[in-house]
Amino acid sequence: MAVHLVMGIDTEGQKDVLGIWITNNESASFWQEVLTDLKTRGVEDILLTVSDNLPGFTRAIQAVFPESKQQICVVHQLRNSLRRVYYKGKKSVVDMMKPIYNAPNEKEALKNLWKLKEKWGKKYPYMISS
Repeated sequence: MAVHLVMGIDTEGQKDVLGIWITNNESASFWQEVLTDLKTRGVEDILLTVSDNLPGFTRAIQAVFPESKQQICVVHQLRNSLRRVYYKGKKSVVDMMKPIYNAPNEKEALKNLWKLKEKWGKKYPYMISS
């Protein structure tokens, strides 16, 4: 069993738990029901979703809140990027990734991504594209 918690943050920064659902597995239909329930209960729009990029969730968001922007959770993105990196090089790669996701703006993030690509791009092209 999995417990899914949906939390919202309004434009003033107030955090609210919007609902808790218990299910045996995740699917597009499960998330479609959750999002439809949220809309029925008064959620007018979702500006940004942050998730693990589960395809069913992405499709459900697009169906119920088509204007919503989507972002992969940094932790899930890092795990995905590091999947094929050999253990021996992981610390060095992670140390070079931190300035990317901690960058104060997109320009700095891209500069740091370029450095990562220069050093590791040939060995780990999947990581760079991810």
